[in-house]
Amino acid sequence: MTGWTTHKGRAIALPVANVDTDQILPARFMSVPRVQGYGDYLFHDMRRNEAGELRPELNLNRYPAASVLVARRNFGTGSSREAAVYALVDAGFRAVIAPSFGDIFAANAVNNGLLPARIGEDQCNELIDQLGDGDAAAAIDLLSGTIDVAGQQIGFDLDPVWARKLVNGWDDIDLTRAEGDRISEFRDLRRKTAAWTWPAGS
Repeated sequence: MTGWTTHKGRAIALPVANVDTDQILPARFMSVPRVQGYGDYLFHDMRRNEAGELRPELNLNRYPAASVLVARRNFGTGSSREAAVYALVDAGFRAVIAPSFGDIFAANAVNNGLLPARIGEDQCNELIDQLGDGDAAAAIDLLSGTIDVAGQQIGFDLDPVWARKLVNGWDDIDLTRAEGDRISEFRDLRRKTAAWTWPAGS
């Protein structure tokens, strides 16, 4: 996974609270091989009518080049399916802005290079109102923790460890490997000071 520090794109609003992972990617599409991509299935049941046709009035369909999504609170709640993040990433999104996120979704997002940017609820509602049914230029800076969108600069909350992972393009395994020297030092010290914890003959 490639890391990043800045991103410039277009932002759109999804003025819906409590969007769960089954809405982001319905379970019936999870049998599709990952290599085929999940972008076409993103918000499938929300974006399409009963005949399977795209609903032209939705921002998600009107602005297919959007890469920043602004949603209401509790985005990504529900199941732990990582494929929901795959669908957003495969559709071209680099960030989701919301007042709060499902914990597992947010962790999965970071592990796949997608920024879960948390801002105040009032601030988010104001931004959604400004975007309305249109789109706007957006610029994200991970190092400063700011987003410029719809004519305003907004600071967002992000755990420093998560920021490090996004900048370096790391997942949890990469993060652990980066601490390899410290882990080895701890192992060696532990072996000297608490030899009884080690298997006999090791």
